[in-house]
Amino acid sequence: MLYIDEIFGPTLQGEGKYAGKVSIFIRFAKCNMTCSGFGVPYDGDKQGCDSFHAVDTIYKNFWQKFDKAGVVISKLENLSKSCDVVVTGGEPLLYWDDKQFQKMLKYFVRKKRRITIETNGTIDIKLDKKWQKNIVFSIGLKLFNSGEPKHKRLNTKALNNIISYTKNVYLKFVIDNAKANEIIKEILAIQSLFANTDIYLMPLGHDAKNVELHSYITAQLAIKYGYNYSDRTHIRLWNNERKR
Repeated sequence: MLYIDEIFGPTLQGEGKYAGKVSIFIRFAKCNMTCSGFGVPYDGDKQGCDSFHAVDTIYKNFWQKFDKAGVVISKLENLSKSCDVVVTGGEPLLYWDDKQFQKMLKYFVRKKRRITIETNGTIDIKLDKKWQKNIVFSIGLKLFNSGEPKHKRLNTKALNNIISYTKNVYLKFVIDNAKANEIIKEILAIQSLFANTDIYLMPLGHDAKNVELHSYITAQLAIKYGYNYSDRTHIRLWNNERKR
């Protein structure tokens, strides 16, 4: 069964390697993390990531359930038959072993649509199909500022598996001004394990004000260490508005 929080677009991909590309999004529900350290407030005194509605089970009654990939594909095709497809979450790789999930991915790869999976990179998946090499993996690795323990947020076996098998993969990291020095040390340590993988730095922030606050330091770190800077265009344009 596929649990989906929202399907929307066309809109702009707001971050990462393909920022600015017109895309349609499918956001899967459920995650293996909460990332309370990112400090996005919701439901009174709770804090989490900016996709808390796809993560916290208090919202499960709003999640859509699909048992056939064809229905999901039709919904996406009705939005656009040409632009990029972004599979996000939550954590979409929780569904990797689901036959309907694989059927959906294969459909768009065979249609030669660029399809990106946005993942935290902690789930060890089986990659054994030639067509799977064409999936773009945007891996948003979580650092200590996420509030998650290291053993939970860093799975080198899972990362090596994805990086070694696929053609197009990159790492993304969220930068917090107050913890920037400690964050960059952790990023450098991770880079030493995956030396030939592109790295993007993004400012922390669930709204335009906070993205702006953390942008300057993030850009300076990208310049200093030779990383790529990724803005969060969707947040600057539409704040934390859903389906953007």
